Amino acid sequence: MLELRPNCECCDKNLPPESTLAVICSFECTFCRDCADQRLHGTCPNCGGELLRRPIRPATALAKYPASERRILKPTGCPS
Repeated sequence: MLELRPNCECCDKNLPPESTLAVICSFECTFCRDCADQRLHGTCPNCGGELLRRPIRPATALAKYPASERRILKPTGCPS
């Protein structure tokens, strides 16, 4: 089950579970659409994988399986 991490690892922008602006790689590294497109060019800086839109968990399932509250932030940011 996806963690649905709450923030962009590059810029720390909030990405709530219902956000259509969140993208992830196959390891669930999470980024906002702006960083993914403009800074990362669609490639995860951690694993080299493709960044795709994160699915939205239905509200009924979100109540039973809540999103993660653990924030991950790259200490040096992401490449420009």
